[in-house]
Amino acid sequence: MEKEHPILEILNNWQLWLIASLTLGLAPFTPEPHIIADLRWVMGGAVGMQAINWLDLFMHGTPFLLLFRSLIILFVRSRKTAAADK
Repeated sequence: MEKEHPILEILNNWQLWLIASLTLGLAPFTPEPHIIADLRWVMGGAVGMQAINWLDLFMHGTPFLLLFRSLIILFVRSRKTAAADK
């Protein structure tokens, strides 16, 4: 397999995004992770959310989205190599 572009290596690194999700995505940890409070707010209708709150949700949610993306790519690649080995 040929070497990936350095940016793609970072984007596809699931370990990096797992650490980022557990630290940046969940910060601050007490009294509850901030992303949980933001998601509750959105599920409650997002009444009173301002632009800064949406930006905050985006910033805390991005590591989780990138983790999900990298895990999907890892799964698809493993399926391709398993199919090629048969």
